[in-house]
Amino acid sequence: MGPVDYLVLEFPGNRMTGEGFPLLLDLVDRGIIRILDLVFVRKEADGSVAGLELQDIGEGADLTVFEGASSGLLDHSDLQDAASALETDTSAAILVYENTWAAPLARELRRGGAQMVAGGRIPVQALLASLDALEQATPPSGPVNA
Repeated sequence: MGPVDYLVLEFPGNRMTGEGFPLLLDLVDRGIIRILDLVFVRKEADGSVAGLELQDIGEGADLTVFEGASSGLLDHSDLQDAASALETDTSAAILVYENTWAAPLARELRRGGAQMVAGGRIPVQALLASLDALEQATPPSGPVNA
């Protein structure tokens, strides 16, 4: 099995249009990821959290292709933890997926005696900050006036 990751995607104003979901399906179709769980929730103004049915989601978006995407990995406490990151009066998709592209690579590396000793994810905001700092520290290229 490849590494398993999760995403919590917030939709402000409970507005899910379905944009982006075709790209998610493309990743599945190409064998890059495998969706293990996909759950939709709503966080009410009072902070309570309720699950949403696929047919109750989106403005004309057909998300029924995701029906049954449930491995059982997510339980009630996971949904509560995810909802703690949400603003009130929002909806969210909680996605757990396997990076299937990595499984064959890991298998072959293990066959050669390699082993994973560390792993992690660099937050996007940290990457952007580093790139901004690098850009500001690098002199512009081009002709030099003497």
